[in-house]
Parts: sequence; structure tokens; C-alpha cells
Amino acid sequence: MKLALFDDFVPGVLKGGSVVDISSAVAGVPRMSPQELMAGIIADFDSLRAGIEEVAAASSGVSRSDVRLRAPLPKPVNMVCMAANYMEHGSRSAPAAINAFLKSPNSVIGDGDTIVLPDAPASIFHHEAELGVVIGRESANVEAKDALDHIFGYVNFIDGSARGLGGGSFFQGKSWDTFGPMGPCIVTADEIADAQSLRARLWVNGRLRQDFSTSDMAYDIRRCIEWATDITALEAGDLIATGTNHQGLGAMQDGDVIEMRIEGLEKLTVHVRDDLKREWPREIDRATADRAAGRTTTGGF
Repeated sequence: MKLALFDDFVPGVLKGGSVVDISSAVAGVPRMSPQELMAGIIADFDSLRAGIEEVAAASSGVSRSDVRLRAPLPKPVNMVCMAANYMEHGSRSAPAAINAFLKSPNSVIGDGDTIVLPDAPASIFHHEAELGVVIGRESANVEAKDALDHIFGYVNFIDGSARGLGGGSFFQGKSWDTFGPMGPCIVTADEIADAQSLRARLWVNGRLRQDFSTSDMAYDIRRCIEWATDITALEAGDLIATGTNHQGLGAMQDGDVIEMRIEGLEKLTVHVRDDLKREWPREIDRATADRAAGRTTTGGF
């Protein structure tokens, strides 16, 4: 199932080129915000699923082109983003130490929205295509062998990055408003046979930049969940972004159209605006790629 929020954060299910309003099937879910609504649907999905499927089957819905798709998790309580979690197409001799950072929930935007580059002296702004893992229930001290039972589904996620700020500060580099595009929907875990073997791609203005497999993770999804939940409890509707392969990174700049798609998930499209009209080379950032792969100790990574 593909769960979405659209227009004024109406809950829906994507069916091909249409979206079906499932409000009647989830009317009993307590909510004070769109995030609480989706978190409630996730937490109680086992009992809600039959009703949602019935409503979705009974309607052809409306065309996706006639609605505004929102981020399916508009403001997660926790957004844990894994850092340097890829072997860079196997080029690293050893994985980096496991690490992560918290990205501001206020950074989240949805399909069709715009990344706004801030007036800050970044050396470059990068896109990072990532598989987002949506937590399905309260999760604390989860063992790796049980980790998949705590996953509700998966979502495309772009980790916007501003390089060279604050001496490498994760907060200054990652948590700007609009730097967390997500969507267009959450695909439930039962629709993904093996999330550890999915092709992830990202295009800028129609040109392929990032192209990698989630099999290249240094620490797999189970380990990421185990490690994160040993530090802090996660809850339904929280997100773990599993990191990116840096070999295809390049600049984001004014006027760009960025499209991302992970195998089995819908396509996420966002725009880029920079009021300062800064420019960088259009090709892949080789210095960052080499640094991430351990081929050099210099560069912007």
C-alpha cells in the first residue's frame, strides 16, 4: 500500500495515477497535527488496514495532477540520518565508524516543493539520495535480529547538505528549512521484498547523477535500527535515513529540477531556488567522491 497526504493534509492512498481519500477509514485516529494523524495510522495500521483497503478499492480517486502531494511524514519527532554509511561502490577498504545526526523536522518538504538555498557561505550545496526507513511502533533497544519487525515502510528521502559551514557542523550543514525532501508516499514494508537490495537513482535536470544499490551500505538497515534505538527510543512515524553513496554527488543550484526514485517507490520531484544565483560546475563533484571513497584526504566531504 502507498500512503500519502495531499492538499490540506488529507490522508490518501496512491493508486497508479490517482489518489483516493481515505479519511472515512481513519476518522477515529486521534490527531492534533498531520504528523500525529499519519503516526496514528501507522501505529494502528493492523486494525485500520481492512477499512482503508475497502475505501481505496471502492473509489477511482482523483488524478494526482489535480492535487498537491505533501510529505507523508510532515514533521517526524525524530529524523535519524546515518553518516558515511556506504562503501562507495566497494571502494572503501573498511567502513567508517558508525555515526548519525539528527536533522531538524522543520527541514521536511514534499513532492513538488522547493529547496531554498540559504544566504550562508557554503562551499557547495549537495543532494544526497537516501532510503528512508519509517518506524512502525515504539522501538527501544531493538536487536538486529528483530529490527525488520519494527519497520512500517519506506520512503524516498533527499538529505540536502551545505558544505563547509561551522567547521563541519552537522546542524549547520543539514538542518536548514527545506533541506529534507521526502515522498511522495510511504510504501508499506510488505511491498518491498528486500530493502537491502534496491536501486537508488537521482537526476538533476534530467541528467542521471546518483546511481547505486542499497546493498552497498556499510551498516545494514537492521544494524542502523539496533544502533539508533540503543541510544534513543523511536516511535511510530519516526524516520531513519540510511545514508548515501557519495560517488554521484553534485551541486544543487538555482532553477534545478531534482528527481529521485528508489526501486519499488514512487518518484519524488523537487525544485531548487537560490536568490543569490550562485553557480558551481554541473558535473559530479570528484573531490567529494574521492574523499568519501578514501582515495584522497582532501576535498569537500
